[in-house]
Amino acid sequence: MHYVSVEGLSKSYGIQPLFSSISFHIEEGDKIALIAKNGSGKSTLLKILSGAETPDEGTCWINKDVTVALFEQEPHFDEKATILDNIFHHSNPVIAAIKAYEDACDINDETKIHEAVVQMDQLGAWDFDAKVKQILGRLNIHHLQQPVGTLSGGQRKRIALAKTLIDIGFEHKHVLLIMDEPTNHLDIAMVEWLEHYLNQERITLLLVTHDRYFLDSVCDEIWELDRNTLYVYKGDYENYLEKKAARMESELASIDKARNTYRKELEWMRKQPKARTTKSKSRIDAFYDIESKAKQKIEDAKLQLDMKMSRLGGKILELKKVYKSYGEKVLLKGYDYTFKKGERVGIVGKNGVGKSTFINILQQLEQPDSGKVNIGDTVIFGNYSQQGLVIKEDLRVIEFVKNIAENFPLASGGSLTAAQFLQLFLFDPDKQYTYISKLSGGEKRRLHLLSILFRNPNFLILDEPTNDLDLPTLGVLEQFLSEFPGCLLIVSHDRYFMDRLVDHLLVFEGEGEIRDFPGNYTQYRLWEKEQEAIQQKTSTPEPVKEKIEEVKPVEKRRLSYKEKREFEILEKELPELAAKKEALQNELNKPDLPYERLQEVSASLVSITNELDEKELRWLELSEFAEN
Repeated sequence: MHYVSVEGLSKSYGIQPLFSSISFHIEEGDKIALIAKNGSGKSTLLKILSGAETPDEGTCWINKDVTVALFEQEPHFDEKATILDNIFHHSNPVIAAIKAYEDACDINDETKIHEAVVQMDQLGAWDFDAKVKQILGRLNIHHLQQPVGTLSGGQRKRIALAKTLIDIGFEHKHVLLIMDEPTNHLDIAMVEWLEHYLNQERITLLLVTHDRYFLDSVCDEIWELDRNTLYVYKGDYENYLEKKAARMESELASIDKARNTYRKELEWMRKQPKARTTKSKSRIDAFYDIESKAKQKIEDAKLQLDMKMSRLGGKILELKKVYKSYGEKVLLKGYDYTFKKGERVGIVGKNGVGKSTFINILQQLEQPDSGKVNIGDTVIFGNYSQQGLVIKEDLRVIEFVKNIAENFPLASGGSLTAAQFLQLFLFDPDKQYTYISKLSGGEKRRLHLLSILFRNPNFLILDEPTNDLDLPTLGVLEQFLSEFPGCLLIVSHDRYFMDRLVDHLLVFEGEGEIRDFPGNYTQYRLWEKEQEAIQQKTSTPEPVKEKIEEVKPVEKRRLSYKEKREFEILEKELPELAAKKEALQNELNKPDLPYERLQEVSASLVSITNELDEKELRWLELSEFAEN
């Protein structure tokens, strides 16, 4: 099914064109990743497709049967309303019944629970409620009566994501899901679950993400906005890099050829008399086309920066018997650690286990409850925090950087000016004279990062550095950090970023326990899965061979009221599904079945078979505890 057709779409802000005369199509089942530098118009294009913005030129046709769902970087809520009211905002009876049931459970009102259960039974809402519970549980969303206005940025993003996934689950058929950086503020377990969820669901997806493992897992096509033009690449991120490199090489060769022609034509132009013939007029027109091509600049994000880092002494940073708790929540429990020169450490762990507190204690921004933190005299911290850029007044980009320093020293003895350093981090000369307030969210994050590096630290602490950064900037940052000679400490949920840059991990396991793992994140996950398999194997009891008569039977678990209702519904549904499956199989065996109907029946049969298998498995689980 054809979902979207876009022809000749253009959008500018002032004199700054974002994209010009781009065209594309989206078909049902497409899963597309959109890549571009911050400020190139990614978010604007997504908003145009969702109807939140209008283009300057061009047409955007969306099939009338398609519902567009947009997950934005900056979600909008009713700040005074509860989490429950913001998530379940539809007026549909099924949504209203689930909302009433969740509300009654949250306040533990038995009368309301009974009324809600009856309503859920009548509407057959239990299957959808199970999906809702899975989404809320996996995204760690609880306390549904809490007002949204009291939540942190990370909590708000997770609630917006839950709201979007519940909305598209409620829509019956054709949904185009548009997601702008969905993995920001999710821990790694949540990101992995979201990957699995989006792959399991029959979703048509247009996605902006900086997480390359997530991109490869979910998408099979990449679109790139580059110099106002849209380029399409089939395949994964590695294939995109290869094809882009080939495209740029071809473009550079074409520009070189145009420059050679331009020099010859320029000489001819200068010799031309004022009176021009029709023949020379066509050549003059061609000259201006060649001139335009010859003067093109293709900037590839390659950073080679031999920085002159401030010297690190023998003593760097040492923690001795450090304790830290908040009430009953233990974050550090007698922790000892000594950082060495050139150490590259990654920090991972679930949200709320003390990662940010730990890096604040390292810099003495927070004090431990007890223990010592000894910092070497030569250590200069560079702290890239989640707080973002803080400025007292609105400045131009170049003014902000020059207020830090006029030049950046190089190991070779030379230096880079503030303007040259800005260009290395993808701020072209025009952008350097833009006011900071006019930058996009991602550009502000890039400027914040640049301002930290421009101070020339020798101990870099990066707290979620990849959030809101575009993939071209991430490539520049990774290249810079791979050559960084000082100490590097990274807190990140970006698995690809961690794999490239760290030598070992400090894994925050909760309750003050920190494991030092010798390897990158992918190696840690493989080890973790091996440990889970070993634990599962050892926890399975060996069959009892002797004295079986002495073993007392375990008391049978009874079904809850909700499970009884589910069991009764399944007993009615299973014969109906089996009959539907048999009817489809019979129709499929007809020799004169038209090709279009054959495709429909095949798809329906796969769907019915999957549903039947899933419900039979659930019926078997419940039947073990059902009363005879």
